[in-house]
Parts: sequence; structure tokens; C-alpha cells
Amino acid sequence: MHETAYEITTLTHQQPTPNPGMLPTEIPPGVQMVTLPGGIRTLAYTPQQAPPAPPVPVAQPIPAWAKTTALLTPTIGGGIAAAGVGLSYAAPGLIAMSEALWAAVALIAAAAIGVPILLRIGRSAAGGGAGRGATHITQNITASGMFGKATGTINHR
Repeated sequence: MHETAYEITTLTHQQPTPNPGMLPTEIPPGVQMVTLPGGIRTLAYTPQQAPPAPPVPVAQPIPAWAKTTALLTPTIGGGIAAAGVGLSYAAPGLIAMSEALWAAVALIAAAAIGVPILLRIGRSAAGGGAGRGATHITQNITASGMFGKATGTINHR
């Protein structure tokens, strides 16, 4: 037999390799397929990475219009409330005033209709029914120039 410089032995310790027929759904949770620096692919437990922390909210300054609105809101609400209270106290007076205004309207309407009727009745009574006609007055006015003195005559018939 020949003597050789090297000796062939069987390997008793092998790196675990996945079964070539293993499906990704068969791999248990927390275990992943990794490639080692020597090129051997194997299953290994991998540490879970913590999810990134949510971003910290930055405080935003309050806009000037929001501050102004917030300050005006109670003022406007108070004004509306005061107006409501004032109207509730003024309601009886407003009702009486509206009745007085309707009475004034009725008086004006009666005067507009009644005064001409009374004048006609007075003229016919003063004439005595003698057939006297109405009096006509004619006035003639004359003026010379734009700023001249005006003169006139009045004629009764």
C-alpha cells in the first residue's frame, strides 16, 4: 500500500443545514434562514428588533387668531345674553309702544279722510245754498333780469 501525506476521515460534527424540501411556513417563529461567513446556510434564532419609538410631538405655538377668538367668545356671548335680558325687560314697553303707534296711524288715517269731509260740509253750510260759486284768485308776477325785483298783482273774481 501507498502511504499518503494526508488522511481521510469522516466528519462527525456537521453544521445543521435546513432540509432542502422545507417550506418557509414550516420554519418556527423566531427562527430565520441565515448565511454564515463561510457560505453555509443554516437556521438560527435571531434577536427581535424593537420597533422604532414613535416620534415625540413638538409643541406648536397657538396662533394669534385663535387667541383673539378665544378672548372674544365670552364677550360676544355676554353681549347676546345682556341683549336677551334687556329685551325681556323691555317687552311690555315695546308692546305698549306698538299699540300707541297703531293708534297714531289710525288717527292720521282718520284725519286724512275726515278733515276734507269737514271742510266740504263747512263750505256748503257757510254758503247757505244761494248758488254762490267758488272764489278765484289770479296772481301775475313779473321780474326783469336774473336778480331783478319782482312785481305782481292779485285779482279776485
